[in-house]
Amino acid sequence: MLGTVRGRLIVIGVLLLLCGWALLPKEGPDGERESALKLGLDLQGGMHLAVEIDDPDGTLPPDAKADAVERTLTTIRNRIDEFGVREPTIQKIGDERIVVELAGIDDPDRAKAIVERTAFLEFKIVRSGEDFRRALPRIDRAIVRELGPENIEAVPIVEPEVPALSEILQGAAEGGDTATGPEGAPADTTPEAPGAAAPAAEDTTVEAGGQVATSELRPLTTLLLESGQVGQFLIREQDVPTAERYLALEAVRELVPRGAELKWGADPTAGGGESYRTLYVLEDTPLLTGEDLADAGPAARDPTFNQPYVPFETTRRGARKFERGTSQHVGDLMAIVLDDKVQSAPVIRQTLGRRAQIEMGTGSTLQEAQDLALVLRAGALPQPIRIVEERTVGPSLGADSVRQGKIAFVIGIIAVLFLMVAYYRVAGVMALIALGVYVILLLGGLAGLGATLTLPGIAGIILSIGMAVDANVLIFERIREEVEAGKTPRTAVETGFEQALSAIVDANLTTLITAIILFQFGTGPVRGFAVTLVIGILASFFSAIYVTRTLFMIYLDRRAAGSAISI
Repeated sequence: MLGTVRGRLIVIGVLLLLCGWALLPKEGPDGERESALKLGLDLQGGMHLAVEIDDPDGTLPPDAKADAVERTLTTIRNRIDEFGVREPTIQKIGDERIVVELAGIDDPDRAKAIVERTAFLEFKIVRSGEDFRRALPRIDRAIVRELGPENIEAVPIVEPEVPALSEILQGAAEGGDTATGPEGAPADTTPEAPGAAAPAAEDTTVEAGGQVATSELRPLTTLLLESGQVGQFLIREQDVPTAERYLALEAVRELVPRGAELKWGADPTAGGGESYRTLYVLEDTPLLTGEDLADAGPAARDPTFNQPYVPFETTRRGARKFERGTSQHVGDLMAIVLDDKVQSAPVIRQTLGRRAQIEMGTGSTLQEAQDLALVLRAGALPQPIRIVEERTVGPSLGADSVRQGKIAFVIGIIAVLFLMVAYYRVAGVMALIALGVYVILLLGGLAGLGATLTLPGIAGIILSIGMAVDANVLIFERIREEVEAGKTPRTAVETGFEQALSAIVDANLTTLITAIILFQFGTGPVRGFAVTLVIGILASFFSAIYVTRTLFMIYLDRRAAGSAISI
């Protein structure tokens, strides 16, 4: 049956109906009708990221790195699914690289932050800070030894708008060299200047500019200011890089009290017209980590303080750990540490169990809380990652690419059809019809398989159009040779198709193998080109061998008896 004209027309009609159905606009998640053809990020805008495990020293064993790559791939995929990007491309390339392509996103910076955020969560108790305060003189001396006095800038202690210091400065201005404290005591006998983290040296003097300077180098102590909170010190925002340089010294890390660690606050706080960063003294052993979380979110706002928070639920094992730890520290501060930054440090008012909440820092937005809930639900990255390649395409550039692609497509089709009809006449019209069937099959195949059309994919379409026409040219030339040899039209057509078949198969097969190799080892746009080329080769082969022959069969059945074939 399939060899008859009717059977062939049924097969072609069914395929065209299936492709037409695949190309019908579909209803999107927002209820609007959307095109069935998915466009790549180079056509509709979006972001391309290539990330690798951050291992600059190469100390991570190969097995551990391979495992980290696999877990990172799963975590990133979960995060993007939570983020809500439609049809993302997330794949591993080689042994170490992960490629993330997000087409049509409105906020690339937010998506990038979600992808690269480690999201390592810990709950730690804030220490009193007294042992750290006592260690400050030794720490200062270690800094001087490590860096040398000539490399340390003596930063004077400045405490504006503190009543006690204002009186000191006023006394200095009125009485000459000696300043008096609030009770009339000499300034050099005052235990410590308000806001200072440690006692001043005995030779403290007051300069004319209202700044208290010391002749003894106290690098870190001079930078630290009292916050009024347990285990928390303030450092002016402009002094944070200097403090970080001091704290990174190996000699300083060795002098930090046993069982304690120092963590920076995530966000600066404002006070007295200046911006400060909080330095926390924490227990080094966490009460709970993100591995003990079972679920998180959705984010909400506290109606009392209007601060965003993220509710979470722990596992059963985590609930037992949390309950045991918090029951011993009721009334203490508990720091919520995310990626080595303290988000907040609320008071433990009661024993906490399976359900609790993460209070965001001052100035945090609800969207930041929602993103935190998202990455916590998806899980933390096993290792920090680094972005080795980043590319962003704007929607306007993508629209321009689509327009230029359409122009190239139309010009190519018109030029080919004009030449085919002008040279082969009736046979050229058959090639035109077959080419129309090819286009429908190609686009329907892309839509039905869910393939993404990219700019290189458009190039693949145009290339496969050329291959489809090339197959028709081979067939027509073979038929013309048979007609010129004196054979009957029907015999000439059958012989022409049979003799051209081997050349067409060879040409299409070699191109098909090349396209499969490109798909297997290529990335991003190269894979898009390969997918389009594979579908185009299959569609062009079908249209040239099956559709064109069916049209010749109809033509031969209806032509006048004894008339010559027009080719």
